[in-house]
Amino acid sequence: MKKVKRRAWSALVIAFALLVGLGVYVYRFATESERWVRFSANGHLYESGSLLAGTVTDRSGVVLADVADGRRVYADDAATRIACLHAVGDAAGNIGSGALAAFADRLSGYNPVTGVTTGGGTVRLSIDAELQRTACAALGAQDGAVMVCNYETGEVLCMVSAPSYDPAVGFDGADPRFESVYVNRCLGALYTPGSVFKLVTLAAALEKIDDLASRTFVCTGSTETDGSVIRCTGVHGAQTIEQALANSCNCAFAEISQELGGDVLAAYAEKLGFTQRHRVSGIATAAGRFDAAADGTTDLAWSGIGQSTDLVCPAAMLRYTAAIAAGGTGRELTLLAGEKGARTRLLSADTAARIREMMSYNVAAAYGTWNFPGLALCAKSGTAETGDGSSHAWFTGFLDDPAHPYAFVVVAENAGSGLGHAGPVANAVLQRAVALADGTTS
Repeated sequence: MKKVKRRAWSALVIAFALLVGLGVYVYRFATESERWVRFSANGHLYESGSLLAGTVTDRSGVVLADVADGRRVYADDAATRIACLHAVGDAAGNIGSGALAAFADRLSGYNPVTGVTTGGGTVRLSIDAELQRTACAALGAQDGAVMVCNYETGEVLCMVSAPSYDPAVGFDGADPRFESVYVNRCLGALYTPGSVFKLVTLAAALEKIDDLASRTFVCTGSTETDGSVIRCTGVHGAQTIEQALANSCNCAFAEISQELGGDVLAAYAEKLGFTQRHRVSGIATAAGRFDAAADGTTDLAWSGIGQSTDLVCPAAMLRYTAAIAAGGTGRELTLLAGEKGARTRLLSADTAARIREMMSYNVAAAYGTWNFPGLALCAKSGTAETGDGSSHAWFTGFLDDPAHPYAFVVVAENAGSGLGHAGPVANAVLQRAVALADGTTS
């Protein structure tokens, strides 16, 4: 009798272990089966590391990547292939931010009930192929990043990173021009921001300095801080805060930075999203850098101006300027057509409105509306010194136009003046974006 009981208990233990094992398997199947299917050794989906399933299109349905005759193929047009490379990705998955890598689960067409769909699924990106080509052509031989988004939805309409190459042809790995070609500079690069960072310092000043609107800032061409001289781009004399921003006056913003202090500036850099990683339809962006320098130091003055050790990701700058355009509450960026980003409040409506007015004044008073014909442009330029004698050219802003709710950022590496080199790129892309929306371009 005792032997029967022992055997019965043994059978119950084994049955219980089997149930637990089955439960673990079912749980792991539910949570990890997609990852199992997308393992690169799965010969049903991959060939030599290339995903052989699924189609990637732009927002209008233009095919950017497909599968034909058992191999990955790209758009018919070479200019489109080059312009869309970092948004689509390469077949080998070296560009991790590209759709082929980031949205492999959707492209595989996997369903835990029906398995893998024949031919895979379709991913429709939010980018516009024609806008991509325009941005790529406007950058020319210049390395850098160009992004445009709809600030009402968060959809990224343009995301061009240079250098690029034709994925149907490949590139010479020994050519130094392609040294960092796999980096998507829009999402994964960090740059010294220069004067575009004054938009961050300005937000802090508007909310922390009560008499800012009535202040007069005097610029004699330079100012001394902690025994060091900070030089300005000109001699601006007596000026209001609006004029100081339009003049991009280093003297005024050095003074403001010292009054705010390093801890306040660091808090605003974090609050406005510049020191954090963000997700663009699940794709991680690079986290920027802002060091809270000691009060009274030259480093503090330069950091508020956008120099010192400041580093900014272009996507973070776009996210911020889009929030200014949207009244302080922006949407997170997305790369999938029809997908709205989550709302995130970065600024109060009042602060956003005041910055918007000043950015509009920048164009009217300093940049020249004739350089951006027909565009209701609000913008800020930046010429960021890199330490090697060259400067990155920045231009960021948005259209204050409900019919064309576009925010943008342009970075041209080592190009020089922000207005002179990044400004024309922004104008070309925005003009084409408006024309596409209005149906006035072929």
